[in-house]
Amino acid sequence: MLCAGKKSYFAAAVCIITVTSMLAVSYLRLQRFSYQPKVIQEGRRCRGEIANSTITALKGNKTFIISPYFDDRESKVTRLIGIVHHKDVKQLYCWFCCQPNGKIYVSKAKIDVHSDRFGFPYGAADIVCLEPENCDPTHVSINQSPHGNTDQLPRFEIKNRKAETFSVDFTVCISAMFGNYNNVLQFIQSMEMYRILGVQKVVIYKNSCSHLMEKVLKFYVEEGTVEIIPWPINSHLRVSSMWQFMEDGTHIGYYGQITALNDCIYRNMERSKFVVLNDADEIILPLKHPNWKIMMNSLQEQNPGTSVFLFENHIFPETVSSRMFNISSWNTVPGVNILQHVYREPDRKDVINPRKMIVDPRKVIQTSVHSVLHAYGNSAYVPMDVALTYHCREALQRDLPRESLIRDTTLWRYNSSLIMNVNKVLSQIMPQAQK
Repeated sequence: MLCAGKKSYFAAAVCIITVTSMLAVSYLRLQRFSYQPKVIQEGRRCRGEIANSTITALKGNKTFIISPYFDDRESKVTRLIGIVHHKDVKQLYCWFCCQPNGKIYVSKAKIDVHSDRFGFPYGAADIVCLEPENCDPTHVSINQSPHGNTDQLPRFEIKNRKAETFSVDFTVCISAMFGNYNNVLQFIQSMEMYRILGVQKVVIYKNSCSHLMEKVLKFYVEEGTVEIIPWPINSHLRVSSMWQFMEDGTHIGYYGQITALNDCIYRNMERSKFVVLNDADEIILPLKHPNWKIMMNSLQEQNPGTSVFLFENHIFPETVSSRMFNISSWNTVPGVNILQHVYREPDRKDVINPRKMIVDPRKVIQTSVHSVLHAYGNSAYVPMDVALTYHCREALQRDLPRESLIRDTTLWRYNSSLIMNVNKVLSQIMPQAQK
């Protein structure tokens, strides 16, 4: 016996701790070894068909791959953003084809289903595989088994393989546009407010929208502001327009919003200094600074080591209007005129207002909608006297009389530029609306 002859309780405790530690270390070594890439074939060419869809179903329809990304922040891994059934998907393998030596490596994947699943059977997941040390694979295939034929598996391009210099300061991620979206006027106003505040790129995960909205998106794509990511999630899963599971047979909440947000962060990790996570009816409004760049410089100076900044969300009910800025040429455009909605609901007792975020994407590992789940660095709540999230939508406190609302005209600071910019866009999309 390792501890034979030891009679004291102290010696026995030391013995138990030592043996336990040795077993734990051995177990961890075995676990890590099981995830190491292993050569299973040599002298092969990569012949699997390259996946071109935003969402690709694997065999069995319990796992859906969005996109893989190279991630070397801790170790050299491929991190695939996906959607999985939280109970049924237990085992996946990454197949790396290394050219020109023709070796095919297989790595057992770590499947990390995000904690914010809100009761739905399917949820966002990180599928993480160690890469071969002597190879920088450009593509990866996913299989439920470490055995098989790579020719039968779709191949996915691994993004972020090469570090890039930032092409933009701010990218807004909007997910997901669904329900035949037709709030045209408010969307254009939000887009023009983003540009006034310093945004160069808006990424939209589009499920469905109206014909007129398609024209608006086409305009912004052609002028270089918008990038459209097709999001046909309802072709694969029964989706809910609610965020919480209602025992109604649906598979995933709010059109897979959380998966799209995570994909958007990784998609823009190497090309955008900051990523902004909010919806099309939300605008983070600075109160002390003229734009986001100056605001973020100030916030970073005051909060060193912080990578996530959270801005309190406040509802400006679309049912309560001001008489100001009733612009007749806008009346034929479907949607809400946000300049007329400057009354916000007061805080509710014992209810915490949700928040939207501006993040350093290189420091985020996993995000939810109103907070990050895992990140390098700290999160900071931005005081309301510095900025707030303007959210013009249906009222949450429907029974409040008008006099109980708070008049907040912060948005009007931008009215001249906003009106001019919106009119320019409308003149090109809907020239008849300007007559």
